[in-house]
Amino acid sequence: MEAVVLAGGFGTRLRSVVSDVPKPMAPVAGVPFLELLLSSLERKGLRRAVLAVGHLAHVVVQHFGPRYRGVELAYEIEETPLGTGGAILRAFRRCEADAVLVVNGDTFLDLDTARLLDHWQRQRTPIIVARPMPDAARYGRLLIDSSGRVTGFAEKGEAGPGAINTGHYFWPVDLLEGRGLPEAFSIETDFLESAVKERRFDALLTEGRFIDIGVPEDYARAQTELADLRQ
Repeated sequence: MEAVVLAGGFGTRLRSVVSDVPKPMAPVAGVPFLELLLSSLERKGLRRAVLAVGHLAHVVVQHFGPRYRGVELAYEIEETPLGTGGAILRAFRRCEADAVLVVNGDTFLDLDTARLLDHWQRQRTPIIVARPMPDAARYGRLLIDSSGRVTGFAEKGEAGPGAINTGHYFWPVDLLEGRGLPEAFSIETDFLESAVKERRFDALLTEGRFIDIGVPEDYARAQTELADLRQ
C-alpha cells in the first residue's frame, strides 16, 4: 500500500503550545506525531509514502530521510502554499501505485486498511472515509444516501450527531487530472463539493479511534490516548 501524507501545515492553532516545528512533527508521547502515524500505517501494510511538506520542510526531511522503518519515503516540497488540493495533486504525480491512501499528517485514525482495500478492489470507486461523531459541529457533516454514496457536505457549526469527513481518502492518482484546477486549491471546497455531484464517491464508515491534534485541547488529549502507538 502507498500513501500521500499531507504534512505541510502551519499549525496556526497550535502555536501557543508548539511553535518551532511543523504541526505533524509536534511531540506526542515523547516522539514526533508523524512517527506514530507512519508506524501505525506500516503495521497495516504501508510500504511507500509521499510526504507533501512545506512549512519548515527541512525538519521533516532531516528527521526521516529516505526511509522510516519499512516505509520508503519520497518528498514533494511546496515552495509556496498550495492548499490541500494542490498538495495532493502534486504528490499524486510522485506516486508509483495506481490508487493510494491520502491522510492528513496531523490526524490519527485507526483505519481498517484491509476493509478499505477490499472495498476498492470490489467497487473501484473513490472512497471518502467517514466517522460517526456524537457532535459533528466542529467538522460539518457528510451527506450520504442509502447506497453509501456521498451526495454533499453540510456546513460546520450545527450541533448534533453525524458522520464527518475524516480527511482520509483512497483515490486513483489520476482523479484530479484534466479538470482545469488551479495550482493552489482546497480539496474540499474547490473539488469535492462539485465532484460528488458529478460522479460516485463512496463513504466508508469507521468507528476507529480518531484524534485531530490541530487544536490545543485535542493535542493535550493525544499525549495519553496515543501513547500506546509507541509500542
